[in-house]
Amino acid sequence: MSDLSSALEDGYDINFELIVTSSLTDSARLDLAVFQKSLAESEDFSATLTLVDPEELQRRYELSLEKENPYLKHRLELEAGKFVDMKIAETAVVIAAIPLRVCLEFPGIKDGALFQKNVRQSLGLSNSVNKQIKSTIYSDRHRDFFFFHNGITAICSQMSREGNELVMQGLSVVNGCQSLTTILSCSEQVKKLQDTYVMFRFYEIPQHDRADKISTSTNSQSTVKPRDLRSNDKRVLALKKAFEQRYPDGLFLTKRGEQAPAEKDKNKVVDLAGLGKNLMAWHSQRPNISYSETKIFDKYFEQLFKRDYSPEKIYALNEWMNLVLAGWAKENPHGFNETLLAMKSYAPFHHLYAISMCFAAASKHNDRVPDPSVALRQAKEKGIVDWVVSIAATSLNFALEAAVNEPQPPNRVFSPANWIRTKTCLSSINNAIQMQLMMMANMPGQKEKKEGLVLPADDFEYRWQAD
Repeated sequence: MSDLSSALEDGYDINFELIVTSSLTDSARLDLAVFQKSLAESEDFSATLTLVDPEELQRRYELSLEKENPYLKHRLELEAGKFVDMKIAETAVVIAAIPLRVCLEFPGIKDGALFQKNVRQSLGLSNSVNKQIKSTIYSDRHRDFFFFHNGITAICSQMSREGNELVMQGLSVVNGCQSLTTILSCSEQVKKLQDTYVMFRFYEIPQHDRADKISTSTNSQSTVKPRDLRSNDKRVLALKKAFEQRYPDGLFLTKRGEQAPAEKDKNKVVDLAGLGKNLMAWHSQRPNISYSETKIFDKYFEQLFKRDYSPEKIYALNEWMNLVLAGWAKENPHGFNETLLAMKSYAPFHHLYAISMCFAAASKHNDRVPDPSVALRQAKEKGIVDWVVSIAATSLNFALEAAVNEPQPPNRVFSPANWIRTKTCLSSINNAIQMQLMMMANMPGQKEKKEGLVLPADDFEYRWQAD
């Protein structure tokens, strides 16, 4: 079970297959639909349950006898008034609205044979786009699926039409693998849907090189990332409006590719992705997750952005992080271990976390999180901003060195890259901070600085749960 848990954390999916040698009873089909829906709605892990019935078993048996890549044939009944055929560049083209339930009849979805010419196979069901597809299928807006979806592209070596029936040979889907595998994972629900369609583009392309070019071209769009899908979220827009009203010379960037005009104060320019990562490190106290934009804007978005967060806190977090990053330059002013410097994509968030813990430990509120704006204001008043950043950096260094020197289990080698992503490193950082603060208790000049870290209890709150 521990190995299975590790696999899930690493992004693997679980695929269940219900293999039957006869048709299911009505009761069994109802149970299958309930289980599929439960798995589709699960936020804890990604899993699918699909039916392998006698027809699918026969198809797989026939495919296993093929010595070369399977040559898929399929006949598709087109609905009158919902398709158009044409010729473009001497190529037969059919564009059609296909009922979602009819998609289940396409051969080779489960084993990937339908996607043999695609540049990639299924990426699993845990990414944000596939989650949206599942959500639409199970929602009362399933009839809008056609408008929400970009469509599916399929090519055939031969294609003809017999009345309203499209006859295809050498069928392969070159763009739509993720969509069709997700639709299959919700098969029992999909079978019930009426008036729910997806757009298909069918091309007759007998030339192999041309087919390969189409496959590459239709899958080479700029990737839409989870943070892109959140850029117009009402909570994000509310944060942007509040921040820019409070700081007219600043800017809150919500979209990738946005650039701040030269007249804006660069110290007051905040990026949505950066804010999410800083919130994870400071308020959720999970810097080991901060590096992952996918998790922040997909799995943990509700936890991080469900609150009204003041512009002053946004500004303070941004300034703390700017101070942190200044110490990760080539000059290495904090004397970081070379191993830490090599992990610049991850470790600065642990540095930011350590700053918050300096205030928490000195105030004896280790189980709570300080207000970043209050912490910054007091550190400036006491003249200890650079000192706090340095103490946090030293604690991070000590934590890594202590971990390196710990005995390892047999046949195990210590990996700093793995250590920095675990919760174990957080307790090591906390211990290093506690040790430094204890040593300062009787040191001339240091005691006053330590007292400058103490904040009132009202300026602390419990961490935002993110695991």
